[in-house]
Amino acid sequence: MIEQFLYRSGRCLIATYARLLFQLNVQWHTPLPDGPKIIAPNHPSTTDPFLITLLTQEPINILIHETLFKVPVFGRYLRRAGHVPVVTAHGRAAFDSAQRLLEAGHTVAIFPEGAISPLDGGFARPHTGVARLALSTGAPVLPVGIGLDRARIHLIETPVDGTIEVGTWYFGGPFAMTVGEPLRFVGDAENRALVRAVTGCIMQQIVELAGQSVERIQATRGSQILVANSR
Repeated sequence: MIEQFLYRSGRCLIATYARLLFQLNVQWHTPLPDGPKIIAPNHPSTTDPFLITLLTQEPINILIHETLFKVPVFGRYLRRAGHVPVVTAHGRAAFDSAQRLLEAGHTVAIFPEGAISPLDGGFARPHTGVARLALSTGAPVLPVGIGLDRARIHLIETPVDGTIEVGTWYFGGPFAMTVGEPLRFVGDAENRALVRAVTGCIMQQIVELAGQSVERIQATRGSQILVANSR
């Protein structure tokens, strides 16, 4: 109950902030399916995990890098709201948590790139976690392509746990999301060739959807957009 209350309270604050400072543009190729699913977006900014919660009224358990969990107060909120920390070099624990959530009927969001996209454009090389989760649980993957205004990204240094972390924060401006058709995969999650092929398929869809998000922003604004050339 506490987890649901904290999640919904946080989502309400995000929705209010987004209405005031963002020009949200969301397009669905199809309605989100019922039941457990894996939402898989690209990751151009540190702000992305917050805004993807606006895709659905149902709670989304998001895998987020451990750094944000170390921020005083905020990190405790993330954990209590049901989000999952991803610890560098210890990704198995996060994978196991995500698998348990999916098997319990929850929706999970994972950024396949595993890190912020390159600031000079393009996408980071995708990790295989999304593919392995899809194969091991049978949950559909919902690829999501995010587009935003590159010029509005702010690099902010924050001391965390004795080190300086640089966040790529996006505080306002055009923010477009395109949600693709559900992708379903069948096979052995231990088959490396299959996992690589599924990972490539998922990332290709994300890249194409991100391009569609960029095109919608460019149709209304002449801004420079953070996204790779999808051709």
